[in-house]
Amino acid sequence: MAGLLQAFNAALIRKPMATQCATSAVLFGAGDVVAQQVFEKKGKDHDFMRTARLSFYGGAIFGPVLTKWLQFLERLKFSSPTKAVAYRVYLDQGVFTPMVVGMFFGSLTLLEGKGLREAQDRIREAYTPTLIRNWGVFIPTQVLNFAVVPPHLRFVTVGVVSLFWNAYLSSVNAKKHVDAPAEPSPSEKPAPAEDEKRPE
Repeated sequence: MAGLLQAFNAALIRKPMATQCATSAVLFGAGDVVAQQVFEKKGKDHDFMRTARLSFYGGAIFGPVLTKWLQFLERLKFSSPTKAVAYRVYLDQGVFTPMVVGMFFGSLTLLEGKGLREAQDRIREAYTPTLIRNWGVFIPTQVLNFAVVPPHLRFVTVGVVSLFWNAYLSSVNAKKHVDAPAEPSPSEKPAPAEDEKRPE
């Protein structure tokens, strides 16, 4: 186990982008498995395509964005460690996170094969409560992360906390998907009343 952790740590330093994207894909997929099996009790009715979408989002979209963002924050210089933590947490939670929450719901809606209108509706419904709950989880997480965790391990810290956060996000996204009203098919639409069919 120690050897595996050492190899992972070395990979984070040597190939940060590839390693962190792979880690993000695994954690997003695992979060969806937790959501479906623990929270939603799906059992054998597990939606594997949903898990695949979450893994793809984590590895191909969120992973690269978060990696570059953390690298950008690390390049910023401050006059004291306290200011460094305060400003990095402020930028992370006040600038980056509001964009990422919208990106999550929008991307997942498009990956489900829906259009921009549906993506906008889902963002509008889920955005504010998700953002507020995110701040409750990740503001304290990022204070500790930027204060005591070495830069190359900060992605991992976010990832470990995100395992359960991703389970929550996956459940919220799935609920919004189920709650969205479907357009009735022609056979389901009510027939016009006799008065409407009768010419004046």
